This record gives sequence, structure tokens and C-alpha cells, in this order.
Amino acid sequence: MGHIVVNLDVMLARRKMRSRELAERVGITEQNISLLKAGKVRGVRFETLARICEALDCQPGDLLEHRPGDAPG
Repeated sequence: MGHIVVNLDVMLARRKMRSRELAERVGITEQNISLLKAGKVRGVRFETLARICEALDCQPGDLLEHRPGDAPG
């Protein structure tokens, strides 16, 4: 089975924005931004995702990537 990778750190770097600034704009804690960046969350609310996209001027697909699992062998 594949998994979802969060490329939030890439978009932060592209926008030259710090985690703290994003957290303030989105209204969540900097710790939650760190957990998202590390991929250590089971899910994210669409509302939060929309706010992140607004703050970073990007689409959800810029932040989330599906990576297929190992092929059966």
C-alpha cells in the first residue's frame, strides 16, 4: 500500500516563509506545523489545508504527494 508524503517544507522554502509565520497565518501551533512537515499526522482537516494553501498561495497537490508502495514480488 502506498502512502501520502507532505511536502510542506518544500513549499515553505519556495515561499521563503518560516514555520512560525505559517502557523500564525493558519491559526495552528508551530508544533503542529512541525508534525505536518515530518509527516507524523494521520490526517489534516480540509479547513486547515485550505488555510495553508491560502497562506502559501499553492494548491493541495503542491503539498501532498502519493507514493506507491513496493510492487509485489
